Amino acid sequence: MEGRARKRRNLMTKKMSKEEKRVTELVRQRMKESRSTELLGFDVESVHAGRAIFRLDVRPNHKQIHGVVHGGILAALADTTAAIAAYTAIPKGTEIATVELNINYLEPVSGGRIKADARVLRAGRNFVVTECEIFNESGSLAAKALLTFGATAGHSLYK
Repeated sequence: MEGRARKRRNLMTKKMSKEEKRVTELVRQRMKESRSTELLGFDVESVHAGRAIFRLDVRPNHKQIHGVVHGGILAALADTTAAIAAYTAIPKGTEIATVELNINYLEPVSGGRIKADARVLRAGRNFVVTECEIFNESGSLAAKALLTFGATAGHSLYK
């Protein structure tokens, strides 16, 4: 497990190409149009082909009564991050919608900066299957989600 975590950390910190920087900035600009991601405080860290990494600096309003981040916040972070990863793997002009989200909460997140790392597992004509791992500030896996998106011709991440 230690080797897998190190490999994942290396991927999460790899230097972005010029195109990846361009796409990441495009996603940042488009995410500003989403009131929900602004309200929740999700930030785009990087976007690559078939992959997206977001971060969240935990605030008091993200926590439930037991002092840890509410599971719904983590699910929304996984859904948003995985959707952006899915958009990188489908043709321009395709619209997606979440049709299934399954998340396992592995340990509580009490605060700090958390990261969501999503990747596309399979992109087909009608569905895109992704996974998203959420890491707490110390790099420990806090939650893992499997998401399926329905895909149809329509809108795209790219204008």
